[in-house]
Amino acid sequence: MKSILFIKYIFIISILSTAVFISSVYAETTDMKKIPAVEDGKNIFIEYTLKLEDGNVVDTNEGSSPMTFIHGEGQIVPGLEKELTGMKKGESKHIVVKPEEGYGNVRKDALREVPKEKIPEDARKAGSQIQGRTARGRVIPLTVKEVKDNTIILDYNHPLAGKTLYFDVKIVDIQDPAANNPASNP
Repeated sequence: MKSILFIKYIFIISILSTAVFISSVYAETTDMKKIPAVEDGKNIFIEYTLKLEDGNVVDTNEGSSPMTFIHGEGQIVPGLEKELTGMKKGESKHIVVKPEEGYGNVRKDALREVPKEKIPEDARKAGSQIQGRTARGRVIPLTVKEVKDNTIILDYNHPLAGKTLYFDVKIVDIQDPAANNPASNP
């Protein structure tokens, strides 16, 4: 009789421990769903370091304010934006972006010959970086490619065109757009 009670006791204990285990797994899964993920329309705050193939650091914001952008709005290079999708706050990732999904391949048709007098005197040497404007007024970087007698050849390719980009990124924060816009809060 005691052995039957003992078996019933063990059976009840195992059912209870299974229920506790299942509820803890469910709670953990539910908590994981509450952690916001990078998705379109969210304000994303990242810390990053950008390097080229030779390991030289091109840009970083480590130790300063995070870079912010609205995911899905094309405010960063497409390859980086694609790889950030689904990451969660606090996650870090090494991301390699090929030229096609970065600043594009070098385009031969992106060279323009302009009169020398249109370029500031101190920038009239090959390799100089200057800023130009598109027809819509957007500022773009230009590189002096060649200096001739009366003209200068400008390269309209982005300085990182044709380069594979190596990012080390950490998601610092993810916010709904309304969180930063007091006008949208009731």
